[in-house]
Amino acid sequence: MKPTGFFILAILLITACQPRKSDYMKISGFAQGTTYNITYENSTHEDYSQAIDSILKAFDRSLSIYDSTSIISRINDNDPTVEADDWFIDVFNKSAGVNTTSGGAFDITVGPVVHAWGFGNGPVAKHDTAYIDSLLQFVGMDKVRLEGRKVVKKYTGVNLDVNALAQGYSVDVVCEFLQRKGLKNYLVEIGGEVRGKGTNAKDKLWHIGIDKPSEGNMDPGKELQAIIGIDNKALATSGNYRSFFIENGIKYAHTIDPKTGFPARNTLLSTTVICDDCITADAYATAFMVLGVEKSKSLLAKLPGIEVYFVYSNPQGGYEVFFSEGMKKMIVEQEK
Repeated sequence: MKPTGFFILAILLITACQPRKSDYMKISGFAQGTTYNITYENSTHEDYSQAIDSILKAFDRSLSIYDSTSIISRINDNDPTVEADDWFIDVFNKSAGVNTTSGGAFDITVGPVVHAWGFGNGPVAKHDTAYIDSLLQFVGMDKVRLEGRKVVKKYTGVNLDVNALAQGYSVDVVCEFLQRKGLKNYLVEIGGEVRGKGTNAKDKLWHIGIDKPSEGNMDPGKELQAIIGIDNKALATSGNYRSFFIENGIKYAHTIDPKTGFPARNTLLSTTVICDDCITADAYATAFMVLGVEKSKSLLAKLPGIEVYFVYSNPQGGYEVFFSEGMKKMIVEQEK
């Protein structure tokens, strides 16, 4: 699962020599351990910054594992009085669906293993084989279920971590708020996950930059692999090039395979997913990182409405790219 705050996409507002449609307002802040940036057409001159900040703080109180008083933290602590709210239920149901579709590659119960490897909110890394094996008994969506608003676990040691899709869902939540306000042109970015509707101030589609997945590229937007134009779509990216460590000469990346408890070992460096909602894009971006290129291609054939852009390494140590037919139409520019 991916840690919060990585893989920030460069948001490129294209310029053109024509009059602005109207004023556009930009707001930014912090939520879920990362930053957010929101731009919307401000024809009504309404400032929604406080309302959005309140929504995101309430969202954290539901789904943030970094807040010890949140609903998900209380569920992980086996608080018998806690009940799931609508946000938690939506995320749980989406997680269960993607888990089934991906053959278990996406699993929100893998959190304890992620923490054991030193990725996430947990104690000092402890990832010897015996310890990882001892944690796998608590991993699997078959070990947890919803009964109404109650989460029922097979074992008390089952812990949930929804970081791999919560940011994407928070983007959708903010977009739904803007939609209710009647806004027709906006772009919402939280922790690198993005969803846009309509056009920017120059009456052009929102353009999103995908960072080049090289280990030295630590500054979002500095080196771009491609630029994508989104038309009422959401976009999420996951990758291993910024979150990893090297131990005894072996590189361990943060994407954990729920079946083995070890970092996924395949040639994928980054996955970008585009679809109608950001929660789905976010979840599948992670699932594809676990599956690898060929298995992801096979799964993609069964997922209508989802477009992808993969960057992966070849045997010579160079980069290769794969993109779906629908994605091909969205590419504005890419590195040769």
